[in-house]
Amino acid sequence: MSEILFLAHRVPFPPNRGDKIRSAHLLKALLGLGPVHVGCFTETAQDVAALDELRACAASFCAPARRKPLAIAGLEALALDKPVSLTAFYNRKLAAWVHQTCAQRPISTIFVFSGQMGQYVPEDFSGRVVVDLCDVDSAKFEGYAQAGERVWLNRREGRLLAAEEERLAKRADATLLISEAEASIFKQRLSNPSQQRIEVIGNGIDASLFDPAKVSPHPDLEPSEGPHFVFTGQMDYRPNEQAALWAIDELLPHLRQRWCGAQLHIIGRSPTAKLLDRRGTDGVTVWGEVPDVKPYLAGAHCVIAPLLIARGVQNKVLEAMAMARPVLLTPKAATGIDARDGEHWLVCEADPAAMIAKVEPIVQSSAKRETMGKAARDYVMTHHAWDAKLAKLAELIAPDKGKATLEARHAA
Repeated sequence: MSEILFLAHRVPFPPNRGDKIRSAHLLKALLGLGPVHVGCFTETAQDVAALDELRACAASFCAPARRKPLAIAGLEALALDKPVSLTAFYNRKLAAWVHQTCAQRPISTIFVFSGQMGQYVPEDFSGRVVVDLCDVDSAKFEGYAQAGERVWLNRREGRLLAAEEERLAKRADATLLISEAEASIFKQRLSNPSQQRIEVIGNGIDASLFDPAKVSPHPDLEPSEGPHFVFTGQMDYRPNEQAALWAIDELLPHLRQRWCGAQLHIIGRSPTAKLLDRRGTDGVTVWGEVPDVKPYLAGAHCVIAPLLIARGVQNKVLEAMAMARPVLLTPKAATGIDARDGEHWLVCEADPAAMIAKVEPIVQSSAKRETMGKAARDYVMTHHAWDAKLAKLAELIAPDKGKATLEARHAA
């Protein structure tokens, strides 16, 4: 039986952040196609504890701790003329394990999750290679440089990552992006896009897990003390930090002018020092990591996603919609989800006055919140179920098996 090698920059478990949610569902789908060997990194004690789950499902795995300081990775990147994104995720033990696994096991396909891991594909590997870039990271770093953030470093990272992304596209039998918008951006950056197979596999949502019927609102989000606005995410991720700071500094004062009791809840692990400094601001609660985000979503009058920089599909938005909450978001945060403004969510540029005008009818009317929330949940259940999103994976990994699977489905 042919086997699969799955390479990810983080251990997929627990699936408690955007990249790990996607990698965990990809791994689950791959396990349905044959034995899977997993190479990945651990970063936290929670990651290490999750290795028991990986041990239970993988044919074998190698999961070294990623402890390389960013400064060392930066020096290595300068010396080797490589992106920091690659040197930060290079590990000799993992590289040796990949070569050994390919030599000793009947690996027919290497699935690379995230561009940092493409460096581990052996040059002499003759099987299929599928690369899931998710987003066009080179464009993200170029965007940071254009915004004036660490211009030289980000411009360098963008340039070198663009070269690596093109190398991977040429090496791969298929390259995956998370949305049509990302795929379009990627094709425009390739020298010969017609010679590469570019596919889109969007993010899904487990609507049985994010089910409002199973969750009670958190007691600190009492309706009488609101309205409550909730923003979730990994808070040391620069776009999330930037959006949270904008919401606190720019949006919340206008919200509290309109509703004196308005509360803004910033929820997510690893809040930065700048966010923690805002904890004394009237109406702001920076929760940090919580055991379960769903009670906070359930108690929100509105979930916000005022992202100024965004790539791909936002899991935070899908989760809020699955929880039947109205979502107010910027156009950048709406990328990759074809919901309708005014029916499934509220889309508005990052302008406080415009946002308040947009959200006021929803905040003022529980009936309108319920109607939009139901429409939002119905939409993601129909269009963003993981099984549907990953349906083409079998054909990409094993074309003959994927074709047989599709034929069996049609026959049924």
